[in-house]
Amino acid sequence: MQVKTIAIGCDHGGFAYKDTIIEMLKKEGIEVHDFGTDSEDSVDYPDFVHPTASDVESGKADLGIVLCGSGNGAAITANKHQGIRCALCWTEELARLGREHNNANVLSIPARFISEEVALDMVRAFISTDFAGGRHKRRVGKIACA
Repeated sequence: MQVKTIAIGCDHGGFAYKDTIIEMLKKEGIEVHDFGTDSEDSVDYPDFVHPTASDVESGKADLGIVLCGSGNGAAITANKHQGIRCALCWTEELARLGREHNNANVLSIPARFISEEVALDMVRAFISTDFAGGRHKRRVGKIACA
């Protein structure tokens, strides 16, 4: 999959990494839809994660990235969207496996628990890994509820 557009959203806990991630993505020639937040002022993560997930779900963005302090709230919120498979990751390998085995289309980053360097490595792995299909396709097909 050639990633052309990524949606990104975060709360105050993820704000410190967001601009660095956006800068890296733009250097890779990827268009970024930035849904905020734009400061470290306390905000509610669903206000920024829902628009990010909707952008991916609608096909306006190829993939999404959400960030909050633990990554949990952002991942839970994104996964409320029927067309989203959000993977909460804290290593580069988990980000790669989220795409390869689970066809994850949103990456959740726990900004208070990993370094900025690890976050960037995870994003690079996430956007450069394709879904393996095969036996994983059958499993992913069983995720959605009717």
